[in-house]
Amino acid sequence: MTHRPPSPYARPRRPRRPSLPRSLRPSRRPRLTRRGRLALLLGAVLAVAVGITVPLLTARDEPAVEQPRALLVPEGWRAGQVYAAVDRALGLPEGTARKTATTPGTALPLPAAAGGNPEGYLFPATYPVLGATTPEALLRFMVDTAGRRFGAARVVEGAKARGMSVYETVIAASIVQAEADNPEDMAKVARVVHNRLARGMALQMDSTLNYALGRSTVDTTHEDTRAKSRYNTYARKGLPPTPIGNPGDQALDAVIRPADGDWLYFVTVAPGDTRFTADYAAHQENVAEFNANRSAARSAP
Repeated sequence: MTHRPPSPYARPRRPRRPSLPRSLRPSRRPRLTRRGRLALLLGAVLAVAVGITVPLLTARDEPAVEQPRALLVPEGWRAGQVYAAVDRALGLPEGTARKTATTPGTALPLPAAAGGNPEGYLFPATYPVLGATTPEALLRFMVDTAGRRFGAARVVEGAKARGMSVYETVIAASIVQAEADNPEDMAKVARVVHNRLARGMALQMDSTLNYALGRSTVDTTHEDTRAKSRYNTYARKGLPPTPIGNPGDQALDAVIRPADGDWLYFVTVAPGDTRFTADYAAHQENVAEFNANRSAARSAP
């Protein structure tokens, strides 16, 4: 017969106990009387009752711990979108967060250059929200977070190296955030911004014009470019007066570390296909292709 070792998953066998002589075996357990059995049963019932009652009393004495809810603020959201999200998250009437942010008594920790306008400093992140959270506390925390991120040494030094203040860097980052949707294109858009500013050219960014008109679109008309607004970078040179949204870390990094290139123009011809060039004629061809794509999309069923 072949010997098979025991399986490692099998329960080990208990060794048999040696039997004792009858004279040394313990005597049988004494039987309980009827009264004894009744007393034992009552004792068991009482023990179970106490075991159930104690946790119930403890649960009543300990207050329930509230689980925080998450408020997500995506990169590029404008202040108005953040205010609306705060109102919804806190169950407040519409306009409460905006009123809180713009009330002089709130005194959010904004830089002096912001002139009391939180745009650009409601840092995009996920924030925990409790029932006791107030709009002022939540907005203040957002601005504090932005202050720490934008006040980092790499940002301060990077802004200085580009001949910008930190606030101007945040403005440029808000444009980059609105114009591009991936780090590579962000770095190129930032280079276009720097190149145009260095040459004294108008930025001609649709994103700033959309901000002025209170909309979000990729279609811009000649009539739009004549809008009388400080955010109309077709008609006015330089950066707009404030950020046009709340940029994240990637857009900020793109501004302080832009890609190398001589580009002055760019257009997103199709999703995932943004073309950069320093040649105006080439740019016009790219714009024509963009317009053709837009026309085909509108006429499609």
